[in-house]
Amino acid sequence: MDNIELAHKNARRDKKHYPAVMRVDRNKGTYLSSLQEMLKSESFVNSEYTVFFKRGLTKDRWIYKLPYYPDRIVHHCIVQVLDPIWRKNLIRDTYSAIPGRGIHDGVCRMKGFLADKDASRYCLKMDIAKFYPSISHDILKKLLRAKIKCKPTLNLLDKIIDSGPGVPIGNYLSQYFGNLFLSPFDHFMKEEVGCKRYSRYCDDIVVLNSSKKLLHDTNMYAHEYLKNNLDLNVKNNYQIFPTFTRGLDYLGYIFYENYTLIRKRIVKQFKKKVKKIKTDCYKMPVTQIINTIMSYYGWFKHADAWNLWNRYIDNDVKFIISTICHNNQIKNPLRRITC
Repeated sequence: MDNIELAHKNARRDKKHYPAVMRVDRNKGTYLSSLQEMLKSESFVNSEYTVFFKRGLTKDRWIYKLPYYPDRIVHHCIVQVLDPIWRKNLIRDTYSAIPGRGIHDGVCRMKGFLADKDASRYCLKMDIAKFYPSISHDILKKLLRAKIKCKPTLNLLDKIIDSGPGVPIGNYLSQYFGNLFLSPFDHFMKEEVGCKRYSRYCDDIVVLNSSKKLLHDTNMYAHEYLKNNLDLNVKNNYQIFPTFTRGLDYLGYIFYENYTLIRKRIVKQFKKKVKKIKTDCYKMPVTQIINTIMSYYGWFKHADAWNLWNRYIDNDVKFIISTICHNNQIKNPLRRITC
């Protein structure tokens, strides 16, 4: 029950205003006890998905959404128990959906790789075609059984895996399944091919090396392994290029040998948001304004972009933020930022 209560607490984070969450909160004891009985008796059945099409800036995706109760709580229950087991199998340089190893950890590691200019003169960049929809259920189940032997747990995972095509985008467990599915490939690249400067975020893969020819060989090995062992295909737009003449676009940043910039698309979004704050600041919720500014600060502080930050976070924006904070008696977050 402790695990289920913690799962409910984690799953409801930032969603306390959702009707489904409020319904569980009003009668928490009954709902969580019923969920515990489902799991103990192995009677849990995956709910029907709500499927919708979402247009993104670079990709359009089908999103699969499950109800909060019982499915999202069950997913958190599973991760809280199995994450320590799964994480031991992952290499250091994979970053998606791993607590403490997010985008900015990957940014710091990539800067470290590029600091050795001779060893990172060339870059191989590739990603996998339709990764999540292409994940084989049989291969995924086989990989799960290599680390987990508990039959009720495996039966529960099988129900979730078989509930949709591939691994549905939108499930809390999907990113964990994606990491586990590519973990054998990570080990192959690091241990058998010998890629010392290898990095992966979800299905985006970067390899650095001093030799262009070795990267062409590495690309061939990667294609063969993914096709023969995981039934996956690499997109045809893979690239091998010199890092000393061209920036590496990865993790939302453009990496050069001596400096790092923010991806152009993120900068455009930042300019648009600042413009909206200046024109509609008194119509917007206080938390939305502060959260918007501070979320972009999280991007800027890891890049060499302070001139851009100071140009747009000018005296007008600082005055708006300080006035809002003063009127609402909250701390001004910009006061602790020095550029």
